[in-house]
Amino acid sequence: MKKPVAAVAASLFSITLVTITLAVSSAAVFSTPASAQLFGRDSKKDKTRLLTGKVLDGGDNPLPNAVVYLTDTRNRSVKTYIVGPEGTYRFPALQPTTDYEVYAQFENRKSGTKTVSQFDDRPQVYIDLKVAAK
Repeated sequence: MKKPVAAVAASLFSITLVTITLAVSSAAVFSTPASAQLFGRDSKKDKTRLLTGKVLDGGDNPLPNAVVYLTDTRNRSVKTYIVGPEGTYRFPALQPTTDYEVYAQFENRKSGTKTVSQFDDRPQVYIDLKVAAK
């Protein structure tokens, strides 16, 4: 017994429609933020952090044109920042799973070295760097 062509076509369309619906439903399930945590991605660790602060002299006055050095302790790469008139510096997009060391230098004088620890989970870290007087 042969089925009419229209009945066969309707059956194929129905099967195709079910397959497409399942594919779309699966994609929606796996693209939710909750699924990222199910598969080992923690959205908190995907974010970067910001380091800001001021370079100051012994009297808490800003030191314009001081140079701030930021060292990545994993690969020892160094970034620098020349501070402006207010003495402020800014290092955005730091990895939260990396330790950093930061210090300032002004006219052959150097501040103490401070550490930004990977165990400090603040998204923004503020550190003043004091350069001793001559």
